[in-house]
Amino acid sequence: MILTDLMQQNIDKYGEYPFLYFGEKAITNVETAEYAGQFAAVLTQHNIKKDDRVVVCMPNCPDVIFSYQGIMRTGAIVIPVMYLLHQQEIHFILQDSEAKAIITSSMLYSKVKKACDGLSKRPKIFVVDEVNDEEAIVVYSEAESLDPIETSVSATESDVAVILYTSGTTGKPKGVMLTHKNLYSNASTSASLQEDEERGTTLGVLPLAHVYGFTVTNACFLLGASIVIFAMFNLEEVCKAIEKHKVKGFNAVPAMIHAMLMSPITEKYDLSSLESVGSGSAPIPVALIEGFKKKFNADVLEGYGLSEAAPVVSTNRKTMPVKPGSVGLPLPGIEIKIADENGNELPTGEVGELLVRGDNITPGYFRNEEATKEAIRDGWLHTGDMGRVDEDGYLYIVDRKKDLIIRGGFNIYPRELEELISRHEAVSEVAVISVPSERMGEEVVAFVVKKPRVEITEEDLIEYCQDKLAKYKTPRRVLFVKTLPKNAVGKVLKQQLKLQSQDVELYI
Repeated sequence: MILTDLMQQNIDKYGEYPFLYFGEKAITNVETAEYAGQFAAVLTQHNIKKDDRVVVCMPNCPDVIFSYQGIMRTGAIVIPVMYLLHQQEIHFILQDSEAKAIITSSMLYSKVKKACDGLSKRPKIFVVDEVNDEEAIVVYSEAESLDPIETSVSATESDVAVILYTSGTTGKPKGVMLTHKNLYSNASTSASLQEDEERGTTLGVLPLAHVYGFTVTNACFLLGASIVIFAMFNLEEVCKAIEKHKVKGFNAVPAMIHAMLMSPITEKYDLSSLESVGSGSAPIPVALIEGFKKKFNADVLEGYGLSEAAPVVSTNRKTMPVKPGSVGLPLPGIEIKIADENGNELPTGEVGELLVRGDNITPGYFRNEEATKEAIRDGWLHTGDMGRVDEDGYLYIVDRKKDLIIRGGFNIYPRELEELISRHEAVSEVAVISVPSERMGEEVVAFVVKKPRVEITEEDLIEYCQDKLAKYKTPRRVLFVKTLPKNAVGKVLKQQLKLQSQDVELYI
């Protein structure tokens, strides 16, 4: 099955219905297919063909979905790029992928054009609205004189559909190749867990440039669901949409769930339709899950995934017991293994590296055989995440392997400490990192965002931790900050915190 089949399957099964809501506009599934055909026609007119790479760089909007489906109709490969990236980061992706074209909007045109400077082969730049530059190709203007392309170029499920560039927090970004089979199998398996539910409307608050948002959209095709698309997360608008469309569930990241819990804005709206929120892309503290459940009478169903797994590996489900702190059970058809350094499976309850196998696993990194061989061994994806499995098969992610702190020879998992600190009544958010120490090798530092109008000292929090954990696991310093640096999907950027810690006298 290839991803361009999703749209036709959706129309054949459910007929015409409002598929996308954006601002005051409602766009049906049939209209979505027509727009995708227009994009495919314009790209074909400009010689975009099978296996060419096409970057899409825009905030969330219907044009992003039209672009993805249009690109794949030509047989080309989609490269979703976060619009918030710096032009130098975009330049690297364009250079590494040798992209033949870029689809963007007028608000980003200048940045995207500058990102093309210095490339050996300059890509064509398509825009979805008007821009005063002869170099720009205006999609809808060109489409007026062309017949939409209704059928896709011949493709197989093993063909690469998407290349996702990792965030590159520990080095240069790598292009994760995902085939039609990878993405379709993951979307269809995820959708199968919701097949017994009524069709409804969900919220598109996740970036469509991120694999999490991409897969949720694919699942909506399969489920016959509608999506309210947001250019960015705006809590007031989100609450309005939940009330208006009687939204029962949507997928989010912990930062969005935190905002809903902490803000008084939610009190102004009727959110009683909400039954559950899926959470992924970053760990979510148990205290936040419990607080959300108490405030909204809705479950937070935490899951786990990564780009290399297209992306969902496991999730909690409405139909099964939810274990707070767990990321649930593996999706059907996905195998997991907790392994030691040699790849040998460890007994139930022991902590080791999480390995994953299934139809959703990437064939590798774009033009990077060394990284591919390191990540995929004997058919297993080595995730770099440390985890354990309980007697019921539920998966618990302990921490990133690279985030493990070794203090005086003892292993410390930052997530365990973050969970504890987040339970303190004065703490809004927390992130724990390591810093170099001549005496201990590494030391533990906690960055804390306090709740408004509360007083708490560094000594108070350290004492709180030492009352509940072995002393070697507790922070040597607690640094109070106004906010934690995060990427577009709410993941805390710990490398930035490590840079910040260099400017502080840590007395270690």
